[in-house]
Amino acid sequence: MEKYDLSVKSSTYFQEKKGSLSKDFKQYSAYKTLAMTVGALPIWSKTFSYAIRSLCLLHIIHTYAYEFTETRGESMLPTLSATNDYVHVLKHFQNGKGIKMGDCVVALKPTDPNHRICKRVTGMPGDMVLVDPSTIVNHVGDVLVDEERFSTYIKVPEGHVWVTGDNLSHSLDSRTYNALPMGLIMGKIVAANNFDKPFWDSRHNIWGFKWIKNAFVDANGESN
Repeated sequence: MEKYDLSVKSSTYFQEKKGSLSKDFKQYSAYKTLAMTVGALPIWSKTFSYAIRSLCLLHIIHTYAYEFTETRGESMLPTLSATNDYVHVLKHFQNGKGIKMGDCVVALKPTDPNHRICKRVTGMPGDMVLVDPSTIVNHVGDVLVDEERFSTYIKVPEGHVWVTGDNLSHSLDSRTYNALPMGLIMGKIVAANNFDKPFWDSRHNIWGFKWIKNAFVDANGESN
């Protein structure tokens, strides 16, 4: 009868089995790691997707609905401060849609499209406007008037508006670059915050919040 060394065979068997289990465990670990990685991908994908959607929504709001932007300069004193004023702009009035005489607007500067301006509409299409109603005062205090500009009228072309700063003596406006094409109007200013003011003032306004009203009054005493 043939004899078998059971101890040797058993040892060999268990070593093979151990190696097989070790291999299976490594494969399981690899599959588990892969599964966790694949499972995590949708989370990052959703986060990235929500971020892109949020940016697109903000872009649409900024372009077509509302903008909160800083203004600088003395041209709109006293309506707007020279520094640290931020205005609330409604984009519904873009391209001059619904704009009325006396409205304050944000527009692209005709001579420099990379520069934006804040001005008040003082002439509508077809209106006859006085080119420059401002005067110059010398150091003595005598009033000096540029007769040519002070007596010159111009008819605002269709599709354009005449814009000036509220502080005429410190404003570059239609008196310099002529009538403004309505296509350059970015929106209408409806309110402003002055961040030089306290957060909460005695009038219960936050950072000097104020509405920018249309103060135009026509010859018949009617206001917009």
